[in-house]
Order: sequence, then C-alpha cells, then structure tokens
Amino acid sequence: MSRSTRLTALRVGNAPPGRYGDGDGLYLLVRTAERGFWIFRYTAAGRMREMGLGRARGPNAVGLAKVRERAGELHRMVKAGLDPLAERDAAAVAEQAEAEVAAQRAITFREVAEDYIANQAAGWGNPKHRAQWGTTLATYAYPHLGNTPIAAVTTKHVMAVLAPIWQAKPETAVRVRGRIEAVLTAATVRGLRTGENPARWRGHLAELLPARNKVAPVQHHAALPWPELPAFYLRLQAADGLGARALEFAILTAARSGEALGAIWAEIDLDAALWTIPASRMKAARAHRVPLSKPAVALLRKLATIKEGEYVFAGQRAGKPLSNMAPTMTMRRLKRGDMTPHGFRSTFRDWAAETTAYPSEVVEMALAHAVGDKVEAAYRRGDLFEKRCGLMEDWAAYCTRPSAGTVPPTQTASAQHTAEA
Repeated sequence: MSRSTRLTALRVGNAPPGRYGDGDGLYLLVRTAERGFWIFRYTAAGRMREMGLGRARGPNAVGLAKVRERAGELHRMVKAGLDPLAERDAAAVAEQAEAEVAAQRAITFREVAEDYIANQAAGWGNPKHRAQWGTTLATYAYPHLGNTPIAAVTTKHVMAVLAPIWQAKPETAVRVRGRIEAVLTAATVRGLRTGENPARWRGHLAELLPARNKVAPVQHHAALPWPELPAFYLRLQAADGLGARALEFAILTAARSGEALGAIWAEIDLDAALWTIPASRMKAARAHRVPLSKPAVALLRKLATIKEGEYVFAGQRAGKPLSNMAPTMTMRRLKRGDMTPHGFRSTFRDWAAETTAYPSEVVEMALAHAVGDKVEAAYRRGDLFEKRCGLMEDWAAYCTRPSAGTVPPTQTASAQHTAEA
C-alpha cells in the first residue's frame, strides 16, 4: 500500500462506515460515526485471523501513530512465524498463573491455621482440645507470625515464638511447636510453601533448643499414696455436695475427671452395672466400657433419686454438667489441696501393682490406656471386660473399707481368679 493511500488522522475521524487499510495488516473498521475500531489482520497456519487493537473513535481511542507502531510489532511477529493471538493468550494464562501464585504466597499463617483447625475439628472429639488449639496459637504464635505469609515462615519466626516460653512454660511450648509444625505441614501439602518444615524438632530445632526433659522435669499429677486412700474416702463420703459425689464416682471407676463429670444417664445401665463412655468423650477417641462395682451402682442409684436432666452430675446452669473445678474444690475443703483429682488414677495404678496380681494390661485397660504396640493391639480386639469386673470390685472394696487402710489388703478371691485366668 502506497504512503498516499494510507490513513490520516482526519480520515480516521471522518470516514463513513466501512473498512480501510493502512498497511502491515492494520485496518480501520468504522461501524457508525461514533464507533470505530482498529483491526490487525494476518494469516497463521493458512488461516486468516483478526486481532483487535482498541477503539479508533470516541473515549479511550488509540491514536494513529501508536496503533501503527503496535501493528508493526505484530507484523514482524507474523514474519517470524509467530501467531500474535496465540502469544497473547499464552501470556494471559501465564499472567493469571503468576497472579494466583502471588495470591497464594500472600496467604498468612493465621489463615492457614484457622483453616486447619476448621478442617480437623471434627476429628478432635474433645471440645477442650479443639479450644486449646485456637487459644494457644492465638496467644503465642499469632503475635509473631500470624500475619506472615505462610510461604515466608522461617526458623527465625518459629524461634521468636518458642524461645521466650521454652524454659518458662516448657509443656505449653512443646504443644505450640507441634501445632506450628502441623500447620506448616498442611501448607506444604496444599502447595502454599516448599522446602523443609522450620518447626520440626529432630535434626532442626533440637539443635537450637534444649530437650523438654532437660528444661524441667515432667510434672505428674499429685497423687494420694494408696495406703491413705480408705481414710480419705471415708472423709469424702461424709462431705456434702455434688462435687464430692462426682469425685467418689471418679475414684471408684478410675475415670478421668472430665469423663466422670460429663457422664449422662443414657450412658449408664444400672441393671447391667455398666457405664459406656462414647468415643467422642474419650481422650483416645475410642469407646470405653467401665464395669460398675457394687458401691458405684449404689452411689448412682442414690443420685438417680435426685437427678435433673441428662447429666449425672448436673451443674447450676440448665443443660450443663458440674464445673470441672468442683472435685478440686472438694479436695481443698478436705484439706488435700496438695493433691489433684486426676492423681487418683495413679493411686489406683499403684494400688493394683503393689497389692494385687492383676496383669498390667488389665490395669492399663481399666485406665483406658493403649495396651501394647499396633501388632499386639491387632490381635487383642477385646477390652478385657470380664477380667476388669473383678479388678474394679476389689478396688471398690479397698476404697470403702472401714479402717484407715495403712496395711495392704489381702487379695480377694476374684482378684486371684483373674490373675490365674
């Protein structure tokens, strides 16, 4: 196309409807007096194609000089064997992918942690455990790395969380570290970060922080020595209040305080002398059958005469169980605030080991502890319930013996039978 026939700015603005060429594949397409567009026409793979280059008239119109420059670039691309439309589409896809990667990299540790908790909560049967996850991260982790992009979390960030509490609050610090590690692992699985987990212990943080058992000895729940239990239980029976009854029940069943306080009447079969705790309320997330001794059944029958609602130990608020502080307050009133309600499980275990011949697995099963390794557990599918019946009767007999109980009891016939079984 000769230079004399090329478009001019005046013609671009005044040309009637039609198509007008300018050279190098550039065309002016006029629809109406107000509507005009720039088109680049070219052939690729034997097929005619058109690519829009913007408005030629009206608001945001592209000037003639600028559109000629762009058409020249596209013309050179075609001569080089490239398809401008295909190249544009590929660039758009790459740009979108880059934007998505940037958006993912901007996702913060807090956002991933909150998603993780929401997704995992259904598997955490213990409501207290679910609440602790969010609370510990909000208290210790979020102030240091909550707004940090998850992809950018480093060992330095993790150490900023752990260093101030590692020695002051070692047990809490260990839990926080494990929870940070879990969140970062989830982020890696989701493709939000790459590389090693900066919160892992072995071969990493273990080189920067002292081991948990080197910082402070593990503090076990203070337990009443087993020879002192009958005298204490006698005083407990004389104490008033539902908290005292709840502590009695927990001692007789060797249950955790939370399991005893959360007991509902629907879980208890007094005729069968059986308490079935559902998996949702158990620490190990497995249902647990508890054989109820004669004193335990007698206690429950008394409570049944005054029951209000579904909870065996109903709290002051309707539809809620007794506060978990009730057994603790009972201990204090009995001048044994140096001990914890949970410690009676250790008292039970020590009594069984020192004074009976029950196999350790029977005692551990009574405490709802895992017994043996995975292979052994696969072969032992039962819960040793029949053997535990004798154990719990002997335990209740010892708890309720009238003397001060400073001399080990003689093993009963049921215990001997169980030991020989």
